[in-house]
Amino acid sequence: MNIEQLKFPIGKYTKPEFISENNVSFWISEIETFPNRIRKLTEELSVAQLNWVYRPEGWTIKQVVHHCADSHINSFVRFKLALTEKIPTIKPYEEAKWAELPDGLDDDISASLQIIEGVHYRWVLLLKSLDAIQLKCQFSHPETKKTYCLDEVIGLYAWHCNHHLAHIEQAIIYKGQF
Repeated sequence: MNIEQLKFPIGKYTKPEFISENNVSFWISEIETFPNRIRKLTEELSVAQLNWVYRPEGWTIKQVVHHCADSHINSFVRFKLALTEKIPTIKPYEEAKWAELPDGLDDDISASLQIIEGVHYRWVLLLKSLDAIQLKCQFSHPETKKTYCLDEVIGLYAWHCNHHLAHIEQAIIYKGQF
């Protein structure tokens, strides 16, 4: 496997040309099941295994779990901003630097799994309530200088869930040895 395949084991996210109700429903179900899937994948791992990397110079399994908690908190807040303000400019964050902070390096992933469960419960409740007009609410991202509709961001985060589950699976398959 080359580095690009290790970095993007399920491929890069591609937004469909047309986003259907079925797309949105499927994506919401992927987001809804993510907490159980990540818990099942990591619950039996030892501290040594949590420190396996998914690619050379990549994050450890524990950093991936902590990152998902951080990222999904941020996404949930961005959804709420887009639903309550007119095209708000969201606040980007340095995810690689966050992954190196003490909480991102903690061997105990239980708090991050709890955060993921709680955030996803509320996020899915919100997502399932959105109507066609709300799905077209937008936020502006200052780094990409693009405006994003919530329906496309739902797809991105369904992909994000599966992308990082694949990283964890990859680290387990290769036992962190590349």
